[in-house]
Amino acid sequence: MEPQNILSFISSRASAKVPGGGDVSLDEVIRALEVATSAPSAHNAQPWRFVIVKDSRVKEKLIEEMAALWRDDLRRDGLDEKIIDETVRTSTERSMKASVIIVVCLTMEDMHKYPDDRRRMCEYIMAVQSVAAAIENMLLAFHAMGISACWRSSALFAPEVVKRVLKIPDSFEPQAIVEVSRGGISSKPPRKPLSEVACLNFWGNPV
Repeated sequence: MEPQNILSFISSRASAKVPGGGDVSLDEVIRALEVATSAPSAHNAQPWRFVIVKDSRVKEKLIEEMAALWRDDLRRDGLDEKIIDETVRTSTERSMKASVIIVVCLTMEDMHKYPDDRRRMCEYIMAVQSVAAAIENMLLAFHAMGISACWRSSALFAPEVVKRVLKIPDSFEPQAIVEVSRGGISSKPPRKPLSEVACLNFWGNPV
């Protein structure tokens, strides 16, 4: 592929906000994860861990238990019960349509250890950035295979539920859920112009 075509391909990736009904094979998911793990990582620690959820019963239990916690959060926010019902129902129905759900976790196991809070926090952020790089690689891999995917951060709000349902070790931190399907409907919201987000040499100097 020509370099210009590669750049256009990367820019063309969009999140599938509406998953399709087509099945995605385990082999395809494994190929995408192989690409995901080629991402750069701090110290080459490779702090990413993945749980592939393909069994519909496991997927349903995960989604339902996360939804129950979300309902409690929304009630504490003071939302009307009808709004809560509609919000949660729409989201859970969408997730259940996904052929596969990939839960992405972080582990600090091989990251550097420091005695002070400042460097420990830097090390943690480096791990988060590394995991995010792996997720982006995964999304591009699915895009290359013509498979729809959407990165959702809901696991951050229900880590204990996710770990309990999927028997994830306590030392792993759920970071994201990637919904994978075939034939989903993708959409790409407008991006801010480069003039609003980039400067040359120092902030305020236009590119």
